Amino acid sequence: MSDEVQTINRVREQARKQMEDLTRFNYGAPAELFPCRGKKGRGHVTYKRFDTAAEAIRFAVEEIPPPALLGAYLEVDEARFGLHEIHYLYEYAAYPLKRRGVELASDGAVALV
Repeated sequence: MSDEVQTINRVREQARKQMEDLTRFNYGAPAELFPCRGKKGRGHVTYKRFDTAAEAIRFAVEEIPPPALLGAYLEVDEARFGLHEIHYLYEYAAYPLKRRGVELASDGAVALV
């Protein structure tokens, strides 16, 4: 098997495991939101700790402009979740909190309505 095929199979397996992990996500676990590491910064996202991951996800999606989240990540139970995973967890049916009206653009940006 060529190296390219092995790499593709490895990436597919990682993506499958990541999606499986997201479906078993613990919204009640403590969470931390970390800003992007760039020196220029993309906004005023600062480190913040939350009692529950659900609160952290709601804060990230509803309170922070999407450009400010680029490069930021959420850490829950030693697992890291980037912008796309945060939005997925917010939209997932198991999300326990009430959502604001949200529209997702084709580029992944979120607009609150």
